[in-house]
Amino acid sequence: MVVVMSGPSGVGKDAILERMAELKYPFHFVITATTRAPRPGEVEGVNHYFVDRARFQELIDTNELLEHAEVYGNMYGVPKQQVRDALAAGQHVMIRVDVQGAARIRQLVADALLIFIMPPTLVSLQQRLEDRGVDAIEAITVRRSRAIDEINEATWFDHSVVNHDQRLDDAVRDVIGIIDREAERNPPRVFVL
Repeated sequence: MVVVMSGPSGVGKDAILERMAELKYPFHFVITATTRAPRPGEVEGVNHYFVDRARFQELIDTNELLEHAEVYGNMYGVPKQQVRDALAAGQHVMIRVDVQGAARIRQLVADALLIFIMPPTLVSLQQRLEDRGVDAIEAITVRRSRAIDEINEATWFDHSVVNHDQRLDDAVRDVIGIIDREAERNPPRVFVL
């Protein structure tokens, strides 16, 4: 299955995916390409492929991206080949994108499973953004404002999961349960990308 995980910046999407990997849940995480600089601790080819704008434009021009978007002044894109290879190998494909990316993937892969990760409260989300220590207060304010808009769009996702503070394993269990139930209900499909 193609599984798309989305939600506001700072909600814990990466933490959920990392925990799923630690638990050895069988999936392929699509590593996105981005023009943004690595954050402290991020690793090339693990968290993202960090490229300059010229290389990113080349990926667009050669139709190598399933979807792409500009988010907070940086470009992000989902490489098609990773998706093809993982599906051919019989793996679930996990794609982490923003809400607009999820909408594009829904148009391209009609039976993709879309899961929206919700914060328990906006106050909690604001604290998480501040605790990351990677954004200026102005950027945090923009991200919080955008989070409100994104949360309002969660209604068209297939499922929503709340990532409560200090309860990451509960959110992980919910996400895995949704994927397992949907995989049982829907037989594997062949996707042409």
